[in-house]
Amino acid sequence: MDYSSEKLAGMAGSGDADAFRTLLERHYDLMYRVAYRTLGQQADAEDLVQEICATLPKKLGSFKADSKFESWLYRVVVNAGRDLMRRRGAQARAADGWGDVELMQRETAVEKSENMTWLTRAMSRLSPELRETVALVLGEEMTHKAAGKALGLSEGSISWRMSEVKKELRQMALDEEMLQ
Repeated sequence: MDYSSEKLAGMAGSGDADAFRTLLERHYDLMYRVAYRTLGQQADAEDLVQEICATLPKKLGSFKADSKFESWLYRVVVNAGRDLMRRRGAQARAADGWGDVELMQRETAVEKSENMTWLTRAMSRLSPELRETVALVLGEEMTHKAAGKALGLSEGSISWRMSEVKKELRQMALDEEMLQ
C-alpha cells in the first residue's frame, strides 16, 4: 500500500488489517527506538512495543488526521513507557542501558567508550522527563517543535528542558572533575 501513514491510520482504525500491517511495518523500528531510549532496557522496550502493537488498533480511533501520524505515535510510545515505569516503579532503572544502541551500531575507540560510559551514568541521574526529551531531540533528531508536539508541550518547554540537560550534565562533569 502506497498511502500516507495518516491515511493508513484512518483505514486501520476502521478495521483494515492490511493497512494496520503496513503501518506496523513502516513504524515498528521507530517505536522500538523510542521505547528503548526511553526505558533503557532491551527487554522492556521489546515488551512495550508488543503491548503497543496489541492495543494500537483501539488507540487509532483517537488519531486526528490533522497532525502527522509519527508525532501521534511518538506520544503513544512515550506515554506507554511512562505507564510501564509507573507500574513497575522502575524509574531509577530507566537509563541503565542509555547509549547501548549507539554503542552497538559502531565500534568506538577507548576514549569514546569512556565518554559513553560517563554519559550513561550521567543520563541515569536525569529525571525521566529530561531523559525522554533527550531521547526525542538527540536520539530521534527531532526539532524542539516536533518533540514538543509529541510530548504535549510547547517548543519553549522543550528548549528549556534541553537547556536544563546541558546545565545538569555540565555540573556533573565539574563535580566529578573536582573529585579527581
